[in-house]
Amino acid sequence: MASHLFCRYRNSLLRTLKPNHHASNSAIRSISGTPFLSQDPQLATESTDHDTSNHQAGGSTPLPPNPATGSPLYQENWRSPIPNSPSLSQSLVPMGFLNQATAARIRALSESLDMNSLLNMFADWIASQRWSDMKQLFEFWVRSLDKNGKPNKPDVNLYNHYLRANLMMGASPSEMIDLVALMDDFSVAPNTASYNLVLKAMHQARETEAAQKLLHRMLISGKEEPLSLPDDESYDLVIGLLFSTRKNDEAMKLMDMALKSGYMLSTAVFSECVRSCVAEGRTDTLVSIIERCKALDRNKSLCPSWILCTYMAEVAIQEDNSKLAFYAFEFMFKWVNKGEMARPAVLLSVDEGLVVSALATAARTCNPSLVDASWAILKRCLRGKKAANPASYIAKINAYASLGNLEKAFVALHEFENAYAGSEKEAMDEMLSPFTSLYPLVVACSKKSFETLDEVYFQLETLSQGETPYKSVAALNCIILGCGNTWDLDRAYQTFDAISASFGLTPNIDSYNALIYAFGKVKKTLEATRVYDHLVGEGVKPDPRTYSLLVDAHLINRDPKSALTVIDGMISAGYEPSKETLKKLRRRCVRELDSENDDQVESLAKKFQIRMGSENRRNMLFNLDYSRGRA
Repeated sequence: MASHLFCRYRNSLLRTLKPNHHASNSAIRSISGTPFLSQDPQLATESTDHDTSNHQAGGSTPLPPNPATGSPLYQENWRSPIPNSPSLSQSLVPMGFLNQATAARIRALSESLDMNSLLNMFADWIASQRWSDMKQLFEFWVRSLDKNGKPNKPDVNLYNHYLRANLMMGASPSEMIDLVALMDDFSVAPNTASYNLVLKAMHQARETEAAQKLLHRMLISGKEEPLSLPDDESYDLVIGLLFSTRKNDEAMKLMDMALKSGYMLSTAVFSECVRSCVAEGRTDTLVSIIERCKALDRNKSLCPSWILCTYMAEVAIQEDNSKLAFYAFEFMFKWVNKGEMARPAVLLSVDEGLVVSALATAARTCNPSLVDASWAILKRCLRGKKAANPASYIAKINAYASLGNLEKAFVALHEFENAYAGSEKEAMDEMLSPFTSLYPLVVACSKKSFETLDEVYFQLETLSQGETPYKSVAALNCIILGCGNTWDLDRAYQTFDAISASFGLTPNIDSYNALIYAFGKVKKTLEATRVYDHLVGEGVKPDPRTYSLLVDAHLINRDPKSALTVIDGMISAGYEPSKETLKKLRRRCVRELDSENDDQVESLAKKFQIRMGSENRRNMLFNLDYSRGRA
């Protein structure tokens, strides 16, 4: 209501200031161009001059023009993209030029560009992949005249842009060769890049013979024109084409020539070479190629993919190719380093079973480098979070034992014992048994009879007296069993006695078993039995191997009856005789013509459901009469 009173007071004040002003249909114009708007409802007042000038008589205010009708207020819209209004006739680009056809515009553009400007424009068009426009502009440009009135003459770089445009538009190899031949008309000699574009067309069309001939032509012409010699890309294109068409022999020859000439191979070509050699089982050829690549500084960084490295290692282990397995683990080690250095880090891990197989291969082929490489990548993949599996440690010990490196073998045994120091004693005794897992170490210790055995014993004695003393019952058990293998009973007994006397350790069941084995080897069954009685008296529980060794000691003395008594004691202790033990006992009964004990062996086999089988072939060899002369 207050605003309404203020409005009326303002109108009366204006009439007082301007009494001669006609008030019939004239409106009082405010200083601003915006009429006063009252928020309170008002009665209809007289219309002003401003209202009558912008409103039709008896009509309402019209809507703004529709943007989709091509109104002059909206010069460009989606229905009329090309403006027709004369108000835009003074734009920066002449309208006639924009309305021309593409060919005409390119023709007009070709007459105003020099070679450098054309190169810069081609660089922009390559980024936007305007290959058709590049081709047309070049063809119009070479038909045009320069500022001196002479025909435009391209150089080899500009012509290579033209070749690339034709290649990207799907030109065939024959068409590309014809275009290269036309370079003579402009007095331009093709360079390596020109021929590489032709090789790319041949690679797409899979024309192997033409690609090889062109590469040979490049080698010949390069003697006169060094700029046309093949480069790394040339060899990659041809070698990759040969591998893709399964012409592996020709690809290998060409790769050998490239490596001899010092060219650099691409990762894709190297990976394809590895894949083809591994698939065909050509492991030695692959080793020679890898060694040649490593001989060149430019090719040292070549590395196949992680999956391909794993596949290469598996095939190398199957073929017992320790060198190829070493290179495979070396490549995998590079991948592990790259993964850890990446952000975010990619933690790659090698299969531990593959490492165990590689260690076994290294033991068979006597390759110490493969042992070190296998263990290094395993430790790197574990990253100190857990210990390696017992099978890995045992494989490492046996590998060093097969290599004759007893010092590293016992160091590995020490690491194994420290890693699993908190494990159950029975499980550790089984894993460190010289009769099973550590038997290759026993064989290595007894390789040179007492010489090697004494050397190992003195080394262990020295280690036991160091700052960090190393004392191992398992290592001494290997020496005792090694002495038994060489029929050296005195050293076996002295070593057994030194376990408690010199090293301050307690013999375990394997120590007693090794001593029983040594006594039985020299047919001292009574002493072997006394060892058994002693261990029982010491509170050591005999295992099935203890009874089997006692049976063997009685069988060596041709006493199957005592052997059966031992088996009865074995059954009473809760163990079952093995098939091998029963077959040995039956064989001795047959040879001693002891049918009564033979029947007892058969009854034991039936009781424990052991199929003994026949020994006809063995009996034939046993019954041969070697005194007869040949017929």
